[in-house]
Amino acid sequence: MTHLRSEVKPGSEERKSVFKDSSCIFRRNRALGYVSNQVPAVTRYVQRRRDTLLITCIGRSFQVYTANHFRLLHVSGLHPDEITAMATDRLHTYTASNKCIYAWRAGKHIRHVYRGHQKDVHLLLPFGSSLIAIDRQNVLKVWNISTEDVYLEVPFRSEEFQITAVTHPPTYINKIVLGSQQGQLKILNIKKNSVVCTLSHHHSRITCIEPSPALDVVAVGHGDGTIILLNLKFDEVLMSFQQDWGQVTNLSFRTDGPPILVSACSNGYMAFWNLEERKLAGQLQAHEESVTTAICLPSEPVVFTTSPDNSMRMFVFDMPDGGARQLRIREGHTKPPFCIRYHGSSGVSILSSGEDSTMRVFSTISESLNKSMGRATYNPKATKKKNRFEHDKYGMPPILEFTSDTTREKEWDNIAAIHAGVIQTTTWSFGKNRMGEHRLVPKQFQNSNRTNFQSEPTCVVLTHCGNFVIIGYSSGDIERFNIQSGFHRASYGSPAHKMAVRGLASDNLNQTVISGCSEGLLKFWSFKGKVDKPLATLRLADGIALIRQHRESSMLAIGLETFKIFVVDMHTRVIVRKFVGHTAKLNDLTFSPDSRWLITAAMDSTIKVWDIPSSYMVDHFRVEAPCVSLSMSPNGDFLATAHVGLLGIYLWANKTLFNQVSLRSIDPFEPAPYVGLPTNVCDAMELEDGIKELEIDEEDESKLGEQVDTKYETPTQLSQELITLSGLAASRWQNLLDLELIKQRNKPKAPPKTPKQAPFFLPTVSGLELRFDVQNGQKEEDESRIRNASTLNNLTAFGQLLEETADTLDFAPAVAHLTQLGPSMVDFEIKSLHPEAGGTLLAMLQFLKLVKFMFGTNLNFELAQSYLSVFLRSHGLGLTESPDLIKELRSVSEVQQKAWQRVEEKLIYGTGVVAALRNFAH
Repeated sequence: MTHLRSEVKPGSEERKSVFKDSSCIFRRNRALGYVSNQVPAVTRYVQRRRDTLLITCIGRSFQVYTANHFRLLHVSGLHPDEITAMATDRLHTYTASNKCIYAWRAGKHIRHVYRGHQKDVHLLLPFGSSLIAIDRQNVLKVWNISTEDVYLEVPFRSEEFQITAVTHPPTYINKIVLGSQQGQLKILNIKKNSVVCTLSHHHSRITCIEPSPALDVVAVGHGDGTIILLNLKFDEVLMSFQQDWGQVTNLSFRTDGPPILVSACSNGYMAFWNLEERKLAGQLQAHEESVTTAICLPSEPVVFTTSPDNSMRMFVFDMPDGGARQLRIREGHTKPPFCIRYHGSSGVSILSSGEDSTMRVFSTISESLNKSMGRATYNPKATKKKNRFEHDKYGMPPILEFTSDTTREKEWDNIAAIHAGVIQTTTWSFGKNRMGEHRLVPKQFQNSNRTNFQSEPTCVVLTHCGNFVIIGYSSGDIERFNIQSGFHRASYGSPAHKMAVRGLASDNLNQTVISGCSEGLLKFWSFKGKVDKPLATLRLADGIALIRQHRESSMLAIGLETFKIFVVDMHTRVIVRKFVGHTAKLNDLTFSPDSRWLITAAMDSTIKVWDIPSSYMVDHFRVEAPCVSLSMSPNGDFLATAHVGLLGIYLWANKTLFNQVSLRSIDPFEPAPYVGLPTNVCDAMELEDGIKELEIDEEDESKLGEQVDTKYETPTQLSQELITLSGLAASRWQNLLDLELIKQRNKPKAPPKTPKQAPFFLPTVSGLELRFDVQNGQKEEDESRIRNASTLNNLTAFGQLLEETADTLDFAPAVAHLTQLGPSMVDFEIKSLHPEAGGTLLAMLQFLKLVKFMFGTNLNFELAQSYLSVFLRSHGLGLTESPDLIKELRSVSEVQQKAWQRVEEKLIYGTGVVAALRNFAH
């Protein structure tokens, strides 16, 4: 299920020269539709989340989901090659790839890399502070997780004991159990490097070993379907079961109460064995292909499964008979898609049909919004009654092509699809998310056995109004149906063409229908009116292979069988552009939303971008597998592609929307550069460059848990050239000029009354009822209001700091003191600087120098403006009395004007750009 195969190791210069990240216009973004592959998934319970994380492999990276809602949390970085094994413990997720083992923290950060294996690792087992790894050379290595050193290395002879499974039974200190191709079990003490014992009870290959909740007991699965429950302490077989379907791929015990053993099979089935009654309790087909993962979550009545069929499911045991039903599912195409199209004007939904005969919707926003419309079938009711994985005799062949429109999707079916080798055209509903009821078949082809006709649909188009679907056939017929009722409405010509119809198009106003055939004839028909004869015919030099249209600009892109591309104007009915450059069969064409570019894909594995106004090729690149279908987003931000033999849909970002890209004409016959396919990681990180050398001891790691290891502290100022705001709340400086008005408005109507202080022993009044004598309290002694002055002036603390700056020239303490005060205290401190209020002229002069200092450092820009405004309002007239103050004030004015001019230019520029974009959008 590989979607990107690296030819050399990442990080090397050779790899960088092999392929690029992007072409001139398109950059790799990400891949959609990948869920799982043949590598068994692993689970990990996170105490902080109170949820279980599900980790699935998708080729060269892994995805982390939550068990609660199957929500995708994150995707790992890109490995140098396919992931061959995965494992988890309390702190790390371990993956094996290209003879190396990587330890990931939180699924995103690499903490350790273990190198030293000569072959690929296929088994991993975290074991306390050690990691056990077994490679294809049949060598077992015990790694110290923290130091990345090899603690123990044990080679085994493949002809005697080929290791195929490994586990650690609980309470068995320093011991692991190994299963072999020969059917033997060995208990190995890794501390002493000695084999404790060898057990042999069945000669078939051991595929899996699972410890049971009971001590000393393990379940052993074999390749011939045999399941043995073995007591390791006494070497005794407690019970055995036979799975007739075939190889046992996985085993798991339920821990929520019922004594049930879940076994998975290579044919997609799961069996539930009752260990008390020693019999089969139930069975269930979970997947279309082999079940590679079957894990019962701890203390929950659910089992989690994955399969190479690109799906993962969760089943819950809540049936009356103790059986399981499907609870959640996340899936993609099980076979490669043939046709993909953006649906709607928002550009967030991609319709996809594939070789698996299913129609799916993929969301570019979130995986949780993906949905399946189901599998195409002749008889939906009969198919619904059957098991979804059983062979369906009513199943239809793969969908080759489809067309859709959003005009009437709420009222009736709005998708029409044609199938391989079948005369029927099926309808689908995007709004109802299911297959429609209509099967569109012309009268001349109606028969009980429809697959024996040599004629079959070859192309289909839905009108812009959403009422009609026009279908072209290999016999040359063109038929029009009402998609709401399924009734036949018109036939064009008798027949329309002598050869197979290869493409259809209709205009926005339902005035004209255009058809092209493999004979090279392009015919223009009246949509309603007379449909017996075409309005005009355009003869091309070669046979037509496919037709794509851009309705808003009334342009047709016609791909010929000789790999040429013509652009035809639907109104003038003339060829306006010719493009030559492909060297193999054309697979698909698409216009950009503004109809400026024509993007083409062919079997020569190239994708080319043609600039229609200049008639030049402006971009081209070669990919790993030929592109079979492509579609441009209605917003023009992404290009979606599907490729031969690959299950995913690949998104390419349009760089011209985010960067200034200069395009030049390119020779169409110039060799195209190789660009790797997008991965599931938006910015695919290379492991060799992403490894961080962090020295964290085990004690610190255990305390950190799931928290972030490193914290980034934002500097006070990124650069001294940048004007920086203080970050204080607006209420600390914005209302300084209106402080008197605010105080007047908030002035209380009556003066506050001081509550009387109650004595420690409350006196009581004599009488039958208990009452306190509150009138007899002692009066407080009046405090003296005479204040002894310690100095000759009444400078405040801020004023004293300002006078000290005359000698030290260090204004930082004064600025720090002023920023800590509230609005009222700031106003008081500034007003107290005047000599009449207890201040001095020196303090006022130093305050102006302080403001000048704040403008010079570009720090606390808004505070400096606000403090200066309060100072000028409070002491405006008094400043004229001192020549020194006037001279300093002029200096402050120059500095303030320069600083504000910088900000004003940026604000005016930004406002102008936003206004221009707003006008352009309207």
